[in-house]
Amino acid sequence: MSTVEERLAALGLVLPPVSRPVANYVPAVRSGNLLFLAGQVPRDEQGRLVAGRVGDTMDIDAAYQAARTCALQALAVVKDDLGDLDRVVRVVRVLGLVNAVPDFVEQPAVVNGFSDLMVEAFGDAGRHARVAYGAGSLPGGVPVEVESLFEVVDRPA
Repeated sequence: MSTVEERLAALGLVLPPVSRPVANYVPAVRSGNLLFLAGQVPRDEQGRLVAGRVGDTMDIDAAYQAARTCALQALAVVKDDLGDLDRVVRVVRVLGLVNAVPDFVEQPAVVNGFSDLMVEAFGDAGRHARVAYGAGSLPGGVPVEVESLFEVVDRPA
C-alpha cells in the first residue's frame, strides 16, 4: 500500500508551500479528531493568486483546474499542521464557492476539481459531503475558494 504522498507523486503533483494568512485567521484548527481548514484559493507555481470569473474570463475546465490547485494547497496545510498526510482518516466535508456570472449553474463541475483530487489522494476515504455555491465575487478576484474538514488521528492510519 502506498502513502498519500507517493500517490500524489505518481500523479506528478508536489505540495506547494503553505500560504500564510493575510488577515486575522489561521490556516487550520484542530478540535478533537477534526481538522478544520480555512478556505484555500488557487495560486500559480510562483504563489500568485489565479484570478478569473467563471463564464466570463474563465471556462469550466480552467476553473476545475483552479479548484484542483485549491485541493493541493489544502493537502499542504494538512501536512504542515499534522506532519503526515497519512494521519487523515477521512475527508469529511467540502464547501466550494465559485465566482461566476449570475446565470452560471455548473458550480458542482468546478468544485469537482477539489473533490476528484481528494479521492485520488485518499481513495474511498477521500469521498466527502459537499456544498458548491455560486458567489458574486471572491477575495482577489479568484474563481474558486474551498474550505474543507478532515477527520484525523494522532498516528498514521
